[in-house]
Formats: sequence, structure tokens, C-alpha cells
Amino acid sequence: MGRSQATILVIDDQPGIRRLLTEVLQDEGYRVITAANGYEGIQVAHDVKPNVILMDMKMPGMDGIEALKELKRQGQGDQVIMMTAYGELDMVNEAREAGMRDYITKPFDIMALCRIIEENIGSSFDDSRQLLIG
Repeated sequence: MGRSQATILVIDDQPGIRRLLTEVLQDEGYRVITAANGYEGIQVAHDVKPNVILMDMKMPGMDGIEALKELKRQGQGDQVIMMTAYGELDMVNEAREAGMRDYITKPFDIMALCRIIEENIGSSFDDSRQLLIG
């Protein structure tokens, strides 16, 4: 599948980050959907079934780790890339244990983020094909 067929869900409480990522990722050819918090993100993921979820680790209400755990319970969290402004190893390890696929620290290099997404989009499609092949 090409980028134009791939959907990325961006979950972040900061409107500026959502807007920036939407513009950049749409320019890269992805379909981008956004959510402002963990609760909304879980609902959108359930409805849309994105190929990759790009989610902030620190959000008010339900943080990214709680949202990741809920997404995993619902079978929606296999392709989560966490964004964090905090280089706290314990949070990254907790997210990894909860099933996070990858992470990037803020402020992030847009090209590095695009490479991480591309790698995860590829593995998402490979996983889907493997399930179909059996």
C-alpha cells in the first residue's frame, strides 16, 4: 500500500502540534486524522482503524500511556509511536512495556519523524499481509 492509502491518527493536546503534523504528513501523502486527548483518540481509533497512531505521552486527563493500554485492550494499539518532551527513561520503559512500537522526543526533527512513520507504516502493511497470507 502507498502512503495515500495509509491513515495516521495524531493524538496531542496542543493544537499547534496537531496542525503542524497534519500539514507535514499530508504533504508526505498520508491521510491524517487528529484527536485532542486520549479519550477522543481511543474513539477515533476505534472508528477509523489507523495504520499508525502518533500520540503525545503527556496529556491532561488520560495520558498517552493510559490511552495506549486502552487501545491495546481494544486491539487498536499495535502501531503506536509516542511523542514526549520528557526524556524520562521510566516513562519510555512503561510505554514500551504497554506495547508502544517506537518513540520520538520533542522537539523532533520532522525528517526523522517521517522516517519512523514510514518504517512503521511498512511494518503495519507487512503485518496485515502476513495475516492475510496466514
